[in-house]
Amino acid sequence: MSRARVYLDWNATTPLRAEARAAMVAAMDVAGNPSSVHAEGRAARALVERARAQVAAALGAEGSDVVFVSGATEAAALACAGRGLVCAGVEHEAVLAWCDDRLAVDGAGRVAVADPGRTALQLANSETGVVQDLPPGLAVSDLTQGFGKLPFAFDWAGIDIGIVSAHKLGGPKGVGALVIRRGLDLVAQMRGGGQETGRRAGTENLIGIAGFGAAAEAAAQDLAQGVWAPVARLRNILESALSAGDSGTISVGHQAARLPNTLCLVTPGWKSETQVMQMDLAGFAVSAGSACSSGKVRASRVLRAMGLEETSAACAMRVSLGPETAEADVMRFAEVWAAARSRARARMG
Repeated sequence: MSRARVYLDWNATTPLRAEARAAMVAAMDVAGNPSSVHAEGRAARALVERARAQVAAALGAEGSDVVFVSGATEAAALACAGRGLVCAGVEHEAVLAWCDDRLAVDGAGRVAVADPGRTALQLANSETGVVQDLPPGLAVSDLTQGFGKLPFAFDWAGIDIGIVSAHKLGGPKGVGALVIRRGLDLVAQMRGGGQETGRRAGTENLIGIAGFGAAAEAAAQDLAQGVWAPVARLRNILESALSAGDSGTISVGHQAARLPNTLCLVTPGWKSETQVMQMDLAGFAVSAGSACSSGKVRASRVLRAMGLEETSAACAMRVSLGPETAEADVMRFAEVWAAARSRARARMG
């Protein structure tokens, strides 16, 4: 009998939460357009506003601060376009596309910020898990990976705009949001209607938004109940086991604060794509880094920005766990990975 597959790529996307699925199914039966004034339209609008309040509460913000969009990529464009921002090479491509990449990154993945008001800085990195200290007055922060995993309150953070995505915390793909400091003007990029208080035209994705709201509420409850502490313990167990399997393996970012679920390992001489494919064939879903690269495996730009040579950056593997990950799965992965590494060393002589 074949073993069940083990999903260890939670930073790429998370399994859909039961709460989100139920909210989405219920929303499918709501016929109205949220912009219509009749009873059916008002029912649809009520679902959107409930979800807005749920996302805002999970972010530590007010409902009026939240603007729904199609995902974090659109959110980044809306937040960053035309603002002349600077950032570091560890940012997601969606932010890098709009910023001048010239901020320094140290070997642990931490970014030095000189002018917060002109800077985009992520809360946490999707590849390494490294968590940044967000300075007050920051122009933009990609909160996507940290949202739901780290305690965070937008109202206390003192930043202008935050970016979030539903599918990173158990919601559906294809929906995200901006959270915007009250009083800040934002120039709409999607035009043609007055939706989202004129900041993002287009009929709202009612089903996706309903799922996002339910997922955000459930994620906030999980965080308050401490579900990520056991995940961090499993991550540390796995980190020790994999490092013991090869003395040359480097644990990236371990000197800094990290997301509780993320482990990035570089094993010189063992290509990322080989590791990912061998683990996939053995029944484990892992990655070489960000999933947003059209399915290609290449030397990690994030690791290059941290100072790793290209040959080393091309030998990275990311393992990202979730609350559903079992200790038995982690230990079996460590065993399979170590055996595959041993075979790779034997082939290299």
